[in-house]
Amino acid sequence: MPGEARDSRESKDSRNSNQLSFDELVEKFRNAIREELENKDSFNAFQNASESFFSSLRLAFDRFPDTAKLAAEVRKIKENSLENLEYLIDVATQNLERNGIDVFFAKDALDARRYILEELSGVKERTIVKSKSMTLKEIGLRYFLEKEGFEVWETDLGDFLVQLANDEPMHLTAPAIHLSKENIAKLVEKFGELKNRDANSIVRLIADFLREKIEKAEVGFTGANAIAANSGSLLIIENEGNARLVSSLPELHIAVVGVEKIVPSLQDAYKVAEVTWRYAGYEMPSYIDVISSPSKTGDIEKKLVKGAHGPERISVVLLDNGRTAAKGLLREALKCLRCGACLFACPVFGELRGRWGDTYMGGIGVAWDAIINSGEAYKAHALACLLCSRCAEVCPVGIDSGRILRELRASFIRELLGIDRGIKRGNHKF
Repeated sequence: MPGEARDSRESKDSRNSNQLSFDELVEKFRNAIREELENKDSFNAFQNASESFFSSLRLAFDRFPDTAKLAAEVRKIKENSLENLEYLIDVATQNLERNGIDVFFAKDALDARRYILEELSGVKERTIVKSKSMTLKEIGLRYFLEKEGFEVWETDLGDFLVQLANDEPMHLTAPAIHLSKENIAKLVEKFGELKNRDANSIVRLIADFLREKIEKAEVGFTGANAIAANSGSLLIIENEGNARLVSSLPELHIAVVGVEKIVPSLQDAYKVAEVTWRYAGYEMPSYIDVISSPSKTGDIEKKLVKGAHGPERISVVLLDNGRTAAKGLLREALKCLRCGACLFACPVFGELRGRWGDTYMGGIGVAWDAIINSGEAYKAHALACLLCSRCAEVCPVGIDSGRILRELRASFIRELLGIDRGIKRGNHKF
């Protein structure tokens, strides 16, 4: 149940990465490696998922042969957006507010959590629901709210299973990729009787349970795959339909979105979204949610009334948390669409899965951990990369995580040896 237990890795050492020495961080990572290498069920489940992913990816490219060309266009969109990021943040903020959406610029995770807690100060119902979002994980939202006395439920099926297992997501787009059907059945039986232990029965039981929680909640949290600055619109890609419920049924919708997700126009945002789902292995997603304002109606004498069937209020938290300060090669990582293709191509991730990384995962996740200043754990995790750059071959926007991690490794090794450093992390030389 929410709040009853934390991830076992956190409970083994109550200190965070900022409180551990480099040797302790290395040993902590070594223990995680040993543990995951012995997990044959996780290995087999991931191998099966990898085969399915590449099969789906080939089918998607066969059906939409212009995808690679569109990806090249998106790469330019992201590069241009990052070059003009401060300007786009201002434009997006102005148009979101013009649409009736509250906007808060959070300089870091602590700033975001403080604002969110203020937003929840008048909430009577303690049940809160959230959709899949690595940005919400980045700020530690669920654990933070549980400590504040809220009952927080993941509504993405994979994230919900990870929550029940008291574990961490093992992939960006498939959080429960390491859990077998048999293990999942055992997890969900506490909520009701499974007449059959097949996938359909499991999904139906979970959906019924979560629908009750969503209908009860006053507040729903989401992320977003893109923000269109010119229209002040959020784009959310989903297949399960939970994100549209979480963002429309509660009275208050709070979206936490990294500022790197902002692009100039709605057309750009659509292109980013299409490339994201295509490289995630989907020909088309079930839903593309475009949210531009609170729910409203003007059907009575053309007078605008907010909160018709959807939320009366929407609040968008634009999260910086080291993004605008990222320099050099680290800034390349900001182009990431979080499609997860690189993780399936990575030989190290195939062995370690979500254990490789601190806040984020995989080679690209190690780079992101360095960007968001989540501690010094990224240094130990950077040492695991084989530097083969297979990730760059499948990345839709050409991010070479191997090259980034090579520079990260060189920089902190120079630091350990007392040699002047080259690339920059935030405002500090690396």
